[in-house]
Amino acid sequence: MTEQPTSASEISLRRVTMATVGDICDLSLTLTAVQRDKVADNSVSIAEAHFSENAWFRAIYADDTPVGFVMLHIGSDYDVIDCPGAFLWRLMIARPYQRMGFGDKAIALVVREMKARGFAELFTCYVVGEDSPEGFYKRLGFVPTGEVFEDEIELVLKFCA
Repeated sequence: MTEQPTSASEISLRRVTMATVGDICDLSLTLTAVQRDKVADNSVSIAEAHFSENAWFRAIYADDTPVGFVMLHIGSDYDVIDCPGAFLWRLMIARPYQRMGFGDKAIALVVREMKARGFAELFTCYVVGEDSPEGFYKRLGFVPTGEVFEDEIELVLKFCA
């Protein structure tokens, strides 16, 4: 039996495989109804990724325990995301593992990956309301761009490539 992750656990981004896809999809079931209304289930995200030439997704692990999911859109197939660079399309941390720093560490790994690919900024959007991730993103240095898409506020995190 593996130990429960702690805030000291090592965070890694791993490919979702045939052996792990069920566990990664099940993480969505841990979210509150309000949270599930703000982020698509991981199963939907993985399915959508397979229909986008520019999707990049990984499971978030704390040591050897899956704790979340991240998906980016990198490119220009504007039928999905109208952003010419790196766009944080989905980020979710399972409810039992929230507020342990795993989201912060996952974003740091995403930024490292984007820097290695030559990007200098990461865009995202969020829905305003109860359980909004606004504070999380702003604490990490994301700032509003002034753009609003439907009911979502766009943010950008600038970093040196």
